[in-house]
Amino acid sequence: MKVTSERNFARMPYYLCRIAGEDGRVESRSVLASAAHECRGTFEAQGLLVLSVRRDWSKLGNFGLGLRRKIKERDIILFNQELVAMIKAGYPILKSLESISGRIKNVHLREILIDVAGEVKKGKALSEAFLPYEKVFTPIYSASLMAGEKGGNLPASIGRYIQYAKMVNQTRARIKSAMTYPTILIVFSFILMGILMNFVIPRFAEFYKSYEAEMPGITRFVMGVATTTSRYWYVMAGVIVAAVVAVFRLRRRPDFRYQLDRLKLRVPFGRTIWLESGVSLFSRTLGLLLEAGISLLTAIGIAIQAVPNAWMIRHMEEVPDHIRNGEGLSDSLTQSGVFPPLALDMVRIGENSANLQGMLGDMADFYDERVRGKIDTLVTLVEPVVIIAMGLVVAAMLLSVYIPIFNIIRIAR
Repeated sequence: MKVTSERNFARMPYYLCRIAGEDGRVESRSVLASAAHECRGTFEAQGLLVLSVRRDWSKLGNFGLGLRRKIKERDIILFNQELVAMIKAGYPILKSLESISGRIKNVHLREILIDVAGEVKKGKALSEAFLPYEKVFTPIYSASLMAGEKGGNLPASIGRYIQYAKMVNQTRARIKSAMTYPTILIVFSFILMGILMNFVIPRFAEFYKSYEAEMPGITRFVMGVATTTSRYWYVMAGVIVAAVVAVFRLRRRPDFRYQLDRLKLRVPFGRTIWLESGVSLFSRTLGLLLEAGISLLTAIGIAIQAVPNAWMIRHMEEVPDHIRNGEGLSDSLTQSGVFPPLALDMVRIGENSANLQGMLGDMADFYDERVRGKIDTLVTLVEPVVIIAMGLVVAAMLLSVYIPIFNIIRIAR
């Protein structure tokens, strides 16, 4: 079936085709095509009887509205596992891609695989066909494919990438899981404060207006904030929404990302987590590429871009130039001023022992364990701090409301 480039997928619809096979069984298939007659012609060329062709409106990802489901890392890992299994079983790459794309449920991933299969059918190598989709599959994946094709052992190269992707995915999932409970605590605390400020305290403020008792300063302050919040809540909601939209837009700008990542590395205790997680990801990526047979100069550029911190990337940009001038990896990384002394010593040992790949893997495991331990410690500290802080805020709000009651009782007597 004819395919187009990625930028044309938003205009290419899906068609639901009811077809009958040689055994008389009728089935429905949803396929991507530019026109209905293209679907009909494709299936008829395969000797199938096409009963009907109509637009598949259930696929909302093709209207250019950004409604397509995001491709998850798990989907990419599962695709590669199937691809390796089929190649090892003796299936050609083109047939493997066509077979897998027919079973993929993620619309966006299916579109990419259809396009890749079309490029492979035209004679392109698999790594070359995936190049336009480096934002989805990362340059590391394209480099692994290229190394496997040149080395004549594509399944092994993809298998190493799968292990790499699993490790990175597990690390990210661990970080997200560890921060889930503190985030829930903070969110529910703000919800509770919002309820008190908008519904509870304003009613007490109206109640106190009928008495001439002098209210404490904290009560006047809380009442004033609560009254303003309940009266102009839509203004505050608009400001919050505008701020969130502005942050999301600014995050796309390289300069803003650089300053934000620079600020992250100045946060106490959090600095070591972001720094060491970046060192771990760089080491694991570089080790994977070197193991796949890619030269150090080429691999170092890809590994630098895999670091999730823009500040670290900018300070490591000159490392390839130092290596090109004949300097060693450890000396080049030292001049960047990013890597901790222990990491530099481990890289130097790997260079001197001619076991750089193995040492990079050990270094990545070592720093993964350090990051895991520090995250656990951070979560352990954050939970009681959040609970105590929110408890004090809520207690102060409640006291500011109930203290005037004692003055009212005294006046009534």
